[in-house]
Amino acid sequence: MSEKAIVITGASAGIGAALAMQLAARGDKLMLAARRASELRQIGRACGRDALPFVTDVTRHQDVNRLRDEAVRTFGKVDVWVNNAGRGINRNVLELTDEDFDEMMAVNVKSALYCMQAILPHFKEQGAGHLINVSSGLGRIPFASQRSAYSAAKAALNSLTATLRMDLRKEYPNIHVSLVMPGIVRTNFPNNVLHVDPQAGGPGMPGQSADEVAAAMVDLIDHPRAELYTNPGQAETVARYYADVGAFEQSMDR
Repeated sequence: MSEKAIVITGASAGIGAALAMQLAARGDKLMLAARRASELRQIGRACGRDALPFVTDVTRHQDVNRLRDEAVRTFGKVDVWVNNAGRGINRNVLELTDEDFDEMMAVNVKSALYCMQAILPHFKEQGAGHLINVSSGLGRIPFASQRSAYSAAKAALNSLTATLRMDLRKEYPNIHVSLVMPGIVRTNFPNNVLHVDPQAGGPGMPGQSADEVAAAMVDLIDHPRAELYTNPGQAETVARYYADVGAFEQSMDR
């Protein structure tokens, strides 16, 4: 039975909720963070007594610091911090407004930056820890142009994650920094996308379930590594993309 102390942001639904359920089932102690209080508390109840909901707006530096302090006060330490909060957008590059771009950067990048800056001093003090940033395959390959600023934000998150890992690797070898890149995941994430058409229909979305992604992340917690593509075919696709970007993009038009 695992007994790690783990903080998960964006824990009220989707991947965050699925991860919380799987970690709670194996005995980890959880601090669950999200803005939506009722949904968050419902997940907390489903996880059991060792999962504590803590309503947090991770785009606010003060909220993030309070989340860290409460986790350390409650558990005495934090072993793993998962930055999972995020939001998408349906708007092409030339249609983006200042507000669109600022929202994407605040929710998908600055929130993770605030969390990294909050928890890393604690990890350094205890000499160990595991930071996990949840990104997207769209941060590597532009499969969906209408996700424009979301993809840009995730690419920025990818870069911040890699540079932090490089900053820490010599002096703090027991602090692990991981990047998770899901592909298409069947969750309610599309329902919260900016500018999405609520009347839009269409066939069921293919891809992985939230439980499948969460299971891959549980394995990542047990076996830390730099990057995780949750869909086994993603790594090969990314390699083909960077081998010849122009040819890959032309193939997407066919």
